[in-house]
Amino acid sequence: MKKYIMLLSLVLVCLPFSAEAANPVKEQYLEFQNRFESVEVYEDIENNSFKIFEDQIFTEVFESFGQEMITFVPAIDRKYNRMAIFIVDYTGKVLFKTNQLETNYQIKQEMRQPNLEIAAVSFLDLNNDDQKDIVLITRCRKKEDSVSTKYKVGDVLFQKDGGFYRDYRISDKINRFSMNKSAKSIISFVRDRKSTEFLYTATTSQELLENNFKIINEQCYPRNFEKLGKLQVIPGIYSMGDYDVFMIYLVNDRGDIIWSFQPMSEYDNLYSLRGITCKDVDGDGMKDIIVLARYSRESLQGELIVESACSIYYQRTGGFVEDKEFHKNFSCTDQHKLDDVVQEIRKYWGWRIENTNYEVKNK
Repeated sequence: MKKYIMLLSLVLVCLPFSAEAANPVKEQYLEFQNRFESVEVYEDIENNSFKIFEDQIFTEVFESFGQEMITFVPAIDRKYNRMAIFIVDYTGKVLFKTNQLETNYQIKQEMRQPNLEIAAVSFLDLNNDDQKDIVLITRCRKKEDSVSTKYKVGDVLFQKDGGFYRDYRISDKINRFSMNKSAKSIISFVRDRKSTEFLYTATTSQELLENNFKIINEQCYPRNFEKLGKLQVIPGIYSMGDYDVFMIYLVNDRGDIIWSFQPMSEYDNLYSLRGITCKDVDGDGMKDIIVLARYSRESLQGELIVESACSIYYQRTGGFVEDKEFHKNFSCTDQHKLDDVVQEIRKYWGWRIENTNYEVKNK
């Protein structure tokens, strides 16, 4: 029995080491780090399976490195889609490199990440130390229920002592509170101390007003939501940088925020609100919320793009859920009016349309 206990103890002691040795993520990380650490000159970047974003290479004077022009080189690992930044001098020598970026932690405990490309890069002093910092925005792809969508991840690298460092608390807020849409939004947050955080954390309409939230009065009205009672629909904007961030709140008669919506998705700015309506569109007898608006965003080439988009929020017993299915088969255009969109949604859910009166739900 004593021998058996000793043998069992030995097995139990050895198990963690065996499991650790067989950990594929750890092995992948070590393989990746070996290649990354092997990059000492510009030519090593491609030779170690990193693809350089040629159109995002820039030369700058980074003060803590001296007064010579040096080169910012972003790249992506071909094997694991992990982003990396290299700072290279005129001889091709790598002066600084990092892969510790917010965009490389989108899928926890996985080596392969959903990174696609660099969406924006900007260089300027954000913390008033007379040294240029780096604003970096990447574009990633997310898959949910076979639906693929693109989203942005923002980050800031602060220059110091011949290198750069990242404050994860700042990066977390940039992305958690949707300040990652553009370099201007990030600059407004980090340098100018403006923030959209209150839009997501406020509990009363008074808090919104105290933080300069501007209500769009012509679209503000009360509605009786069957499961939630009588609520005021309050749409509005918060101006940050050159952009208007659009939000909608449902508020009770005491001023408490019961629900909130962010219809802008990955757009940068509300260009114009075309209408909000609260009607049952899926035939369950409960009012849903449909929003039609025009939004703007910047293309990769820096061109302004303005597009119409609709958002649908279905009322359920516990609140609202955003539509994921209707948009697969519907493309909103500037020619669509709000009633057109309502009609199309009801067709999708099986309503019989008669003389544009959407009153009969097929059984």
